[in-house]
Amino acid sequence: MNTETVYTTSKRRLILTAASRIMNTQGAARLTLEAVAAEAGVSKGGLLYHFPSKEALVIGMLNQLVEDFNIRLEAHLTAEASGQPGDWLRAYIRMTFALPPEELELSAALTAAFAIDPALLEHVRQHFAAWHEQAIADGLPAEMATVVRLAVDGFWMAQFLGLAPPQGDLRDGVMQAMLRLTESSVKEG
Repeated sequence: MNTETVYTTSKRRLILTAASRIMNTQGAARLTLEAVAAEAGVSKGGLLYHFPSKEALVIGMLNQLVEDFNIRLEAHLTAEASGQPGDWLRAYIRMTFALPPEELELSAALTAAFAIDPALLEHVRQHFAAWHEQAIADGLPAEMATVVRLAVDGFWMAQFLGLAPPQGDLRDGVMQAMLRLTESSVKEG
């Protein structure tokens, strides 16, 4: 990777981080190109070089969120790798339960962006479809893999929307129950 690529990548990351801060602290309605440029300490022209529109910026944020999620998921999968069916789902469970609070906040803020432009939801649908394909290709019965994936996704949504997410020992117990489902499915399958 040459110096220009590193600079461009770091400048994009700086802009996306600034946009995330605005989304987290002020909400989607306050996310303007001018506000992001000011928060990032770049000119509006510099921001437009990387993100020519607000929609491109939000898509960039979505893609970065998914990329970061996938990187952490891959790390969990590497640690999980037993060569047994359910490895991917167990990594998905552990990774989702370990999401940092700022990512949950950003997820909630990006949901507000969907209200502004529902077409943005299509990008998220594509990623969830890919994760679903990975879940059902994980060696467990497709029905059980889907149940587990939906339970994990429901937990994630409860967390970032504040819909009575389980806390403390109950939270840990829910994660363990999900993990057991992937292990008992191996014995049954």
